[in-house]
Amino acid sequence: MVRQEPARMSATEPSLIAERTGPLARLTMNRPRALNALDQAMIDAFAKAIATWRDDASVTAILLEGAGGRAFCAGGDVRAVRSAAIAGDAATVERFFSAEYAVNQAIADLQKPWISLIDGVCMGGGIGVAVHGSHRVVTEHAMLAMPETAIALFPDVGTSFVLPRLPAHLGLWLALTGARMTGADAVHAGLATHYVPREKLDALRADVAGGDGAAVARHAAPLPRASFAAHAEAIDVCFGAGSIPAILAALEAEPSEWAATQVKVLRHASPTSLFVTHELLTRGGRQSLPACLATELALTRVVVNTHPDFREGVRAVLVDKDGAPRWTPARIEDVDPADIAAMFNAGA
Repeated sequence: MVRQEPARMSATEPSLIAERTGPLARLTMNRPRALNALDQAMIDAFAKAIATWRDDASVTAILLEGAGGRAFCAGGDVRAVRSAAIAGDAATVERFFSAEYAVNQAIADLQKPWISLIDGVCMGGGIGVAVHGSHRVVTEHAMLAMPETAIALFPDVGTSFVLPRLPAHLGLWLALTGARMTGADAVHAGLATHYVPREKLDALRADVAGGDGAAVARHAAPLPRASFAAHAEAIDVCFGAGSIPAILAALEAEPSEWAATQVKVLRHASPTSLFVTHELLTRGGRQSLPACLATELALTRVVVNTHPDFREGVRAVLVDKDGAPRWTPARIEDVDPADIAAMFNAGA
């Protein structure tokens, strides 16, 4: 659930535009200067729209897009979450995450097509409002990532359910490193369902205007080779090693520039976040989506409100932007597994 820059919008312009075109309901995330980052007002508007259309038989499909041409949704507004945490406002933090995760579950529970057109940046919470729907359409300009460990959060919005179910430990690799995927990569990995070039989006929109989600498949193009294909075996072996220290050891034993880069990325991330993420996805592979979302919500109470790394990570990446976070503890080798276990118990 990672975001980008804050936006200034007119007071009369909604952050989520909801409209009807016959049987098709349309949602447009409308904070383009913020790369459509999810704020509380947008999350509340999602909940209202879903509640309105869920049981409306005249709505046969829902189409979701991002405004501005640069992003689908860059994630959740973690700068605002950090400010609330610093102020000791745990109620605001709780409201944000609980409302966001309720929207994720509501999308998963929908009994009608939820069609996301991902053309541009899609990270964190943006993946959350897409991945639980029936159709995740990506273009050649899509970029998907879950970069939470860089700011000492963890992959949330129900991705602790989704990522462990991707093939060959791809999900754990994406979760721990925040690796960026092209649109085609996301289809290969299982995060997206259809690859449609940008030039075909208008035709796709016209075809789904009648509320027929099946029309999406007619516009899908053949997939180019996955950019991670050359490293697929190493990803499976190294990120399936069983623990953060074992993953590091496996990568360090792998004689490739790619493996060396993964080590650098992991060494730069929050050590605590790496351990939390590994444990979260291990549990998530055995849990239902509602159970995963409940675990994630419980973790936010500790990770955001209590542990210092989240505030420090957001500071280093999004506030001061110095790229020099000071983690507690500072090294992977200094993380006590008992402390990680206590974090899972404390928030529940």
